[in-house]
Amino acid sequence: MTAEPARPGAKKYVLFDVDGTLVDAVDNQRRMWGEWARRHGLDPDEVHRVALRTRPVETFAEVAPERDPRQCLAVLHELEDEDVRSGTYAAFDGAAGLLQALPPGSWALVTSNYEHRVRGRFARTGLPVPEVVVDAASVTEGKPSPVPYLLAAARLGADPQDCLVIEDAPSGVRSGLRAGMTVWGVNGPVAVDGVHRHFGSLREAAEAVLAFVHGSGPAWAGRQV
Repeated sequence: MTAEPARPGAKKYVLFDVDGTLVDAVDNQRRMWGEWARRHGLDPDEVHRVALRTRPVETFAEVAPERDPRQCLAVLHELEDEDVRSGTYAAFDGAAGLLQALPPGSWALVTSNYEHRVRGRFARTGLPVPEVVVDAASVTEGKPSPVPYLLAAARLGADPQDCLVIEDAPSGVRSGLRAGMTVWGVNGPVAVDGVHRHFGSLREAAEAVLAFVHGSGPAWAGRQV
């Protein structure tokens, strides 16, 4: 997969996914979906397996097609809000230093979650919150549609060609690629299909991300896919 190179001399921007990219919420998601499954008399492991690859409404349609999706979503939201208040979260190694080193106005969050939960998780992990946060309520089409990343770019006043997307999941990678942006993958031993570069951890990516923003290094240097 290739992308148009960032324009020489143009200001550069970084758009981050949240869960799985900046914040480690794997155990939290497993607990929430497990409790959701138990409340509906379903197998927790099977429900979580489906939830890992689908959006909530798609998960409900597959594992509980006879139930009202609005009620299913209401229960999930209740569990997620309670988890934000009482759960334990951890930022990925290197996340705080990277975000604090980025120039103000040069980065945004693009999440399939809701902003109040993101703010709650960031408050618990000590991560800074940028001016621009595109959440599930901001768009009518979520990832893998390009809409979330295009909206973030528009709010930053950025050309998509000058944006770098940092993602960990296939749907987010497709979203960034469809938006015409450079996409790097992090936090996994295997690269997600389509990424232009892959890093095993966020910390490994930090130096290259800062170089991209400051224009002090080529976007394609280092390990490529």
